[in-house]
Amino acid sequence: MAVVTLRCWALCTASLLNSLFVFISGADFIRFVSFRTIYHNITGETPFCQDTIPWSVALSDGSVLRSLIVDLCLLALFITQHSLLAWSPVKQALQSVLGPLNRTAYCFTTALALQVLIRLWQPVTNAPCLWSVRDPPWSVWFPLLCFILHFLCWAIICSILMIFDYPELLGIKQVYYDCLSLGDPLLHKPSGARRLLSHYRHPVCVELAVVLWLLPSLSLDRLLLAGTLSAYLAAAHSLDKHDLAYVCGQMSSRMQIFAEPHGSGAAEHEDGNYKEK
Repeated sequence: MAVVTLRCWALCTASLLNSLFVFISGADFIRFVSFRTIYHNITGETPFCQDTIPWSVALSDGSVLRSLIVDLCLLALFITQHSLLAWSPVKQALQSVLGPLNRTAYCFTTALALQVLIRLWQPVTNAPCLWSVRDPPWSVWFPLLCFILHFLCWAIICSILMIFDYPELLGIKQVYYDCLSLGDPLLHKPSGARRLLSHYRHPVCVELAVVLWLLPSLSLDRLLLAGTLSAYLAAAHSLDKHDLAYVCGQMSSRMQIFAEPHGSGAAEHEDGNYKEK
């Protein structure tokens, strides 16, 4: 009994420490993707790019090409980690070795890859911007508008992650269920929900696209970041009509619950849903 308790404490500690590291990495990613660029424009610091340099000169500059190659390698590292560990054969092999810590290890390596990308990213400052809002009064108002929209998008992303069972996404629930001998928490979800999650693990494509592309100025390295991550997000999910039907059905059932008056009707509806689950 003591050995089991000690094992559970060790698993829970590892999972919670991983969650803290993921939270810190997420905050760093928000600062890196959104507020670093917007704050840079609002304060009027040294611009990220030089519009006076012709494109022909910039694309033949060795420092520009080196920065782009380094950034491309960092993006390849992140995408490889994110895709390889989610591949079924690798996932099953890690599950047999790590057990309930499999999801925790996936989130930890993802956060670690993000930290490497953020720390080693090379800005391209010796090339012109693809666009840049610098004429007053838009040089002040447009960055403020971008800040507001980015803040709203990140708030929506965090809300969606909470709705999509944030503890399960981080691996906390897997450890908790293992300590209580309840099995995999995904098995307790309806089959439609499991199918949807297997096709669409990150339901934040639109908001993240706004964050990646809506900026006061778009430098060459930012174009590489936004284009690569947008393409990866578009290719990483495989939703179909069955997933859409499941989501529409869930939305319809929730609307019926809110529309029904409090009393026996709502109680019977909830009891029917409970029996169905």
